[in-house]
Amino acid sequence: MFKPTPRGSRRLAVSLAATGALLLGAVGAASPVSAAANTIPAVDEIVSSSNLQQIANVPKFGGFASESAYNSDLAFQGNYVFAGNYNGFNVFDVSDPTSPQVVSQVVCVGAQGDPAVFGDLLFLAVDSPRSDDSCSSGSGSVNNAAHWEGVRIFDISDKANPRYIKSVRTDCGSHTLTLVPSKDDKSVYVYVQSYSPSNNAAYCKPPHDKISIIDVPLANPTSASVVATPVLFPGGGNTNTSGCHDITVYPELDLAAGACMGDGVLMDISNPVNPVILSEVRDTNFAFWHSATFNNAGTKVMFTDELGGGGAAICTANYRTNQGANAFYDIVGTGADRRLVFASYFKIPRLNSTTENCVAHNGSLIPAMGRDIMVQAWYQGGVSVIDFTDSANPVEIAYWERGPLSDTRLVLGGAWSTYYHNGYIYSNDIQKGLDVLKLDDPLTNNARAIAFAELNVQTQPSYPACTTVLRGKQNGSLTVKNGVTCFDGVTQNGAIKVNPGAGLIVFNSNLNGSVHASGASVVSIVESKVNGSVDAIGATVRDSQVTGSVRIS
Repeated sequence: MFKPTPRGSRRLAVSLAATGALLLGAVGAASPVSAAANTIPAVDEIVSSSNLQQIANVPKFGGFASESAYNSDLAFQGNYVFAGNYNGFNVFDVSDPTSPQVVSQVVCVGAQGDPAVFGDLLFLAVDSPRSDDSCSSGSGSVNNAAHWEGVRIFDISDKANPRYIKSVRTDCGSHTLTLVPSKDDKSVYVYVQSYSPSNNAAYCKPPHDKISIIDVPLANPTSASVVATPVLFPGGGNTNTSGCHDITVYPELDLAAGACMGDGVLMDISNPVNPVILSEVRDTNFAFWHSATFNNAGTKVMFTDELGGGGAAICTANYRTNQGANAFYDIVGTGADRRLVFASYFKIPRLNSTTENCVAHNGSLIPAMGRDIMVQAWYQGGVSVIDFTDSANPVEIAYWERGPLSDTRLVLGGAWSTYYHNGYIYSNDIQKGLDVLKLDDPLTNNARAIAFAELNVQTQPSYPACTTVLRGKQNGSLTVKNGVTCFDGVTQNGAIKVNPGAGLIVFNSNLNGSVHASGASVVSIVESKVNGSVDAIGATVRDSQVTGSVRIS
């Protein structure tokens, strides 16, 4: 979310899919869902496409119950959801997604409260000056050098009792933050995004065309400190650029996409403490570059425009379809010559009322086989699922939304962050609490074969790309010689052998024959039946039935 001016996963357990795959027996191409674009739901009325349904809701409670205690971003670790709030964070156990259980609530006031997790550590962004760095602090002043804002670090080894262990002051605070694992696995770097400097500020004076980078030694996290403050825009950036709002990193590709107020940038982060801009774009239709999402192949980036700062009604007939929207860019070229090339805009096709704040906001990939699909929050515009496999023609394939919180006044609310994690969609609603949604669509059901042990959406993980996707009946034995072969609803009559370095992903399939793999890059069998044995060291077999012997460890 935008703040006013002037100032006042990394670990993949099971994986598959991507784009550019050979599709055999493919399901139909994405078709847009139909909705009455000019019919606005009544107050609190829920409307949706038939393929996206709510299965649970946990209302705000305790220290977060008030209207001014806004829910914010989300992070994930196994069956735990960490839900940020301007007053701290909640920990939920979603072992049963239809019945999330509260594990703990940490009251530690400081907007926005965006969380990120790494092992036993949780990082919380604070971008409102506090009287000190404690959880009992009061409101502070940006002009007072003794006051504090920045990043709080918690030990979450005991999810029921998180412990506050360290604070790190950063210039202009921490509006958002992004984790970048070090290449030697000894540290995690925290990219701190902040902006809106003021001449009167003690720690936030202009120019502020930089980010702060915190080094957190994993063996001694209480020694965390700022180790670099690289200036991204030595020439000053666009006229309204004074820092970045959000940065999404793709560590495996050494890439980052920065949404930096007046600029969208693609960066090389091969040296994580010295990011280098490869490409910089501007768009007269974009008021505020807010956030970014890569596709799995790292060949596309979606940027969002948070026109109105998240607090305005931008999804009305008064605004164009390219205002407060997404912009899709292709990444072309190689190495240092990579650049961003505009492909298209996307905005939800439904009108909202003038009492609903609505604009493009935070979303994540859905790891569907052979396609680029994401889910995204639009505040009171609800939740949208978008297929951008064809980046020039993105299509909405599912949606879910509530009616306005009020039909007489604009109450800041709606979905702040909406992310896909291990088979379900989780949405942190500013006022209504944590929503859990289930997407049931032939284009995306196979994404359930993905299970991340940990997920911070702004630290984008990769998963093996399907080079071939098979569907329907396959007769005869199969040898996967190279690449990754993915089964989606296959009946395989014959044994399967996976050569060293190759991979096999099986979802919702019947294998009438044994599976043998040695030195495979990945073998995963999910929601399937194997009439035979599985001999594949390191493989994952989940929610499946195997009639023969199983040797995977």
